[in-house]
Amino acid sequence: MPGARSTGRDVTINLRANRSQRAVIDRAAARLGKSRSDFMLEAAYREAESVLLDQRYFQLAEKNFNKFTAALDEAPVDNPRLRRLLRANAPWE
Repeated sequence: MPGARSTGRDVTINLRANRSQRAVIDRAAARLGKSRSDFMLEAAYREAESVLLDQRYFQLAEKNFNKFTAALDEAPVDNPRLRRLLRANAPWE
């Protein structure tokens, strides 16, 4: 967790769970050799980063925005190499 350990842990996060939720979390944490707290903090941090990265905002001048949306609306150009790659079997298949 980038930045999460650089200053140490100096705040508390409290939450309630039911017994079955705690049991599943404990089993998963044990499988990874982590404490419940470490497991939950790392999982919550990853999810929070994912949510924030999906919500990035950028601003364009109207002229550039029009170019951008026009490019998104265009049909994709034919790409034989990409088509061949997508038809190929994965190495593990």
